[in-house]
Amino acid sequence: MKIKLIAALIAASAVSIAPAANAEVKVSTKGGLKVTSGDYKFQFGGRVMYDFNKSELNGETDENDFDLRRGRLYAKGNIAKNWAFKSQFNVDGGGFEDLYIRYTGFGKGANITIGNQKMPFGLEELTSSKDISILERSAITERYAVGRAEGIQLHGKAGGNSTYAIGVFTDDEKDADVGFAARYTTAFKGDNSLVHLGVAYKDINEDSALGVEGAFASGPFHVQAEYVDGEEGSNDDLSGYYLQAGYILTGESRPYKGGKFKRVTPEGKGGAWEVVARYEDGDGNHSDIELGRDDASAFTLGLNWYAHKNVKLGVNYTDGESNTSDDDGSEFRIRFQLTF
Repeated sequence: MKIKLIAALIAASAVSIAPAANAEVKVSTKGGLKVTSGDYKFQFGGRVMYDFNKSELNGETDENDFDLRRGRLYAKGNIAKNWAFKSQFNVDGGGFEDLYIRYTGFGKGANITIGNQKMPFGLEELTSSKDISILERSAITERYAVGRAEGIQLHGKAGGNSTYAIGVFTDDEKDADVGFAARYTTAFKGDNSLVHLGVAYKDINEDSALGVEGAFASGPFHVQAEYVDGEEGSNDDLSGYYLQAGYILTGESRPYKGGKFKRVTPEGKGGAWEVVARYEDGDGNHSDIELGRDDASAFTLGLNWYAHKNVKLGVNYTDGESNTSDDDGSEFRIRFQLTF
């Protein structure tokens, strides 16, 4: 059903791009292949993230290999005035990820998205994987953020630099259990700085979580943090947080739009260089350092080279230990990232 739907959407988009009597056809290759004709738009692109990962548990090597971390292709656009779509496919066996239709006729203050999409929960989760500063999201985000699910979401701008999102979702893996999620953010912007504040709540699959988030950016410096208090089934005493900071050595700023951060764009021919660090503690999914779902703490150091807006090379080292046992783990990860 999903494959037929996206095939129909792409076919409809391709037909609609055919120039109308007075419509000019424009083609751009900036940030993927884009074709525009009046109200009709079509864009094709993707991302490749290829990693080398070495992880250890209690000093013993558990992983030591190369891996295609993400290989995604997407198509998106407007198939008619006020109607948009997106489909994103993971070529590494993950199948379809984003697959939705969006109505935009009410303006920027109220968009309606129907289909498989990200639930509105968490600054780090909603920042695209191609735009996050540390190669892997924190264990706190990995445990509490659901990610993508089938549903319907109302979202948009709430005036000024504020955003909102609220939606109802189902999880087919849990006998179509119905849940919901909501998020509100606001930002205070200066000439070359911003303060971001946000709150989110989700309840699905007998799991619930309340998250608060904050961030500050000024010139090349940026910092963000999130705290989550959650429940999983009968376990009602879960919590965790992370604190992350970065500094762009070549002077660029980290972009911000719509309640989340975007990827650094280098200004010089030598690219942009960024150092990052993160501390996390609490109940999380600490699988990157082989501790699994545990109460643990971990520290990450990283270096990113943005050779081009669409090319990034990153190196991270993470070391952590369990708060409930004598186990400790570590991970060394290198990533080559290409987006198009």
